[in-house]
Amino acid sequence: MATSTRALLLLPLLLLFLLSRSLSLRADPGAAVSRIAFGSCANQSAPQPVWEAVVGFDPQVFIWLGDNVYGDNKRPFRVFGRERTVGPWRNVPRFYPSTEAELRRRYEMAKAKPGYAKLRERAQVIGTWDDHDYGLNDAGKEFGGKVTSQRLLLDFLDEAEDSSRRQQAGVYASYMFGPEGKRVKVILLDTRYHRDPLSSDGAVLGDPQWQWLERELHGPRSEITIIGSSIQVISNLSATTGPLFYVESWARFPRERERLFRLIDSKISRYDCGAQYPLYDITSSGLTQSVENSVPSVFQPLMRLVALLTPTTLRVFSPNCRYKSCTYGQPNFGAIEIDWNAVPPQIKLELRDVEGNSVGGVEFPISELDPSKAHAITKQGHSYQRHCALETELPWLVRHRLALLLFGTIAVLVIAVVLLGITCLSAANIFTKKSKME
Repeated sequence: MATSTRALLLLPLLLLFLLSRSLSLRADPGAAVSRIAFGSCANQSAPQPVWEAVVGFDPQVFIWLGDNVYGDNKRPFRVFGRERTVGPWRNVPRFYPSTEAELRRRYEMAKAKPGYAKLRERAQVIGTWDDHDYGLNDAGKEFGGKVTSQRLLLDFLDEAEDSSRRQQAGVYASYMFGPEGKRVKVILLDTRYHRDPLSSDGAVLGDPQWQWLERELHGPRSEITIIGSSIQVISNLSATTGPLFYVESWARFPRERERLFRLIDSKISRYDCGAQYPLYDITSSGLTQSVENSVPSVFQPLMRLVALLTPTTLRVFSPNCRYKSCTYGQPNFGAIEIDWNAVPPQIKLELRDVEGNSVGGVEFPISELDPSKAHAITKQGHSYQRHCALETELPWLVRHRLALLLFGTIAVLVIAVVLLGITCLSAANIFTKKSKME
């Protein structure tokens, strides 16, 4: 038994099984968990074919990681006119919340999807939220509808009426699965209810949730601990895509992220770059909403090129990836498999497409997460060292490569257009003079 090993995985937006596969099986706290699926960003008004693939994976547990429905509303993109939603003359916000009745209706639409209903029959469904099901794009503690939104989310998740989640401020929760020696703990964070404004470097979790998280990490031992966050924890995409665009992540709150790493390091003997062992940050986004689907198909190869050119120090590259960049911008879900019977036990982390096919992943023995062995690997100069530099530590030219390429391309095109215009005018002038002379 791998009782001396304690692994930690982080599942951001923005995150196991019995040999028996009974159709009525749900995650029994006393049964060994070996298959977990997770996902996020599911627009209730869009087709959701991905559920067939999720059900085909046959998970015992499914984790919602946020944007479980799109509960807010979006005005058109307008620079001019009566309602200006973007630009220097903006006079109304682009996003605005729904009424309680409308948000409830959207949850009912999501719950009635046949594929999702089939999943609920076979697996235990747990989850947290992100901004769009919280009630408003990019919202934090200032959002006035959060109490109502919390109640509706917990109704959607079939949370018991006497659950402590209905009494606390926020939807954070933890679950323990499996017998001793094969225990898996899932900790779900709430990164909305207590979060300060994005530019503040303030709080993400709030003091009550920090105290709860410390108790959870101090609690009964588990062989694997999974922390689910609705925003990315380690990855800092904004550091390499700014000033073109910025995304929400823990990196926008560096003091809070450092506090999380210190807590993990001191309570689980693990830290991403602290000479302990690798900390995996797995993003599945989304079940229906995805980067490539937001642009015409002719531009999708360009999106893949951008992903390849985006500087990264932390991305795990593998020959098993669908694309060379080892990112996947189409609808997908995440899958975790644990083979407790292997010697030593193995864990596999994957992203899968709507057909259930793997588009990227990594597999390793759980013993690799033993701190003493990780120390030995680091001293030998193992490639884990590559994952110890954060995006903000990259050289300035490398970190801003995307912006420089874009602005450079625009500058070249502008110069080319100007030169073409000058050439055309010169040619026209010569032609006019020649015509007059004749």
